Amino acid sequence: MATTPPFTKVLDAVATHAEMFALFNRIPDCHPEERMSGRAYVNQWFEIERSSYEIMLEVLPPLFMRAGMFAMSELKAGFVGSVFFDIRIDGRDRWFHGYCNLGDPASPDAMRAAIIGHEQANLRALTRDEKLELIWSRTHADFRGLAGQFDPEAWPAEQRGQRTILVYEPGSGTVLKLLNDLSDNEIAERLPRDRTI
Repeated sequence: MATTPPFTKVLDAVATHAEMFALFNRIPDCHPEERMSGRAYVNQWFEIERSSYEIMLEVLPPLFMRAGMFAMSELKAGFVGSVFFDIRIDGRDRWFHGYCNLGDPASPDAMRAAIIGHEQANLRALTRDEKLELIWSRTHADFRGLAGQFDPEAWPAEQRGQRTILVYEPGSGTVLKLLNDLSDNEIAERLPRDRTI
């Protein structure tokens, strides 16, 4: 009896529309029977752009559609087909494509859980510097800047030019703080928390 292949992320970036189609059309280096049965593709996934998700929703009538996912009506091979996911991870909406065994009704939910688990594990494995980079990149431009950017005299010379963000401090209100001076608790508060939807 054949075992189910593990869930595998096949691209470590968000695929552009062109890259998405290149991934659809790639031919795995395996026995032809593996490709014809769909086994060569099942449980593989990658992140896509929102526009790609929306375009694919309009291509063909979906085989099924439910909250946060839909399956293409045209199968890749065997019972393996494309399922597209709209998932809120780390407080932001993200979009994914995965090949699921649609002969197994639980396959799309298992894929969704695998994607969420993988992306959450990546967040937990971040170093302090990587967490600060994530906070910086996710902070709106209106709430971040450089020390001394508008009032150089308000900052010591050695701190001028360092990255700052607005934070709320009890008793003081909203203040500018050096990104590198955030405490572990302040970092934890600013990391995405909504990882379940």
